[in-house]
Amino acid sequence: IANNPKFYPFFKDAIGAIDGTHIACVPSANKRDLMHNWKGFLSQNCLIACSFNGLITYILGGWEGSVADAMVYHNAHLWDLAIPDGCYYLTDAGFPSTLQLLVLYHGQCYYLAEWGRASLLPKNRKELFNLCH
Repeated sequence: IANNPKFYPFFKDAIGAIDGTHIACVPSANKRDLMHNWKGFLSQNCLIACSFNGLITYILGGWEGSVADAMVYHNAHLWDLAIPDGCYYLTDAGFPSTLQLLVLYHGQCYYLAEWGRASLLPKNRKELFNLCH
């Protein structure tokens, strides 16, 4: 980011990216209903933060697959996820908009690979923001 004038100074305070990921699991019979995620398989929802050089800086695992990323983040932020003042993580639209998270615009196209294959350009400022994000 620091060496690319396309992104700096716009994202200079970003310290990495954060997202939830689902890891398949085999729970006990009494917990199976909670572990079903929205894709229909059994999983744990794990929150993972990484720096821009690919180092994992935070992991919170063990949440039921049915729990949304926003809820896992909320718990992590309350307990032990430290985000320095003035800094933030880049996230997808599944997270709340806070001072510590820079969230994509909801309902706007932002998949870089799909845009490249289709030779598309952003149609408005929200699509441009999501593409840069």
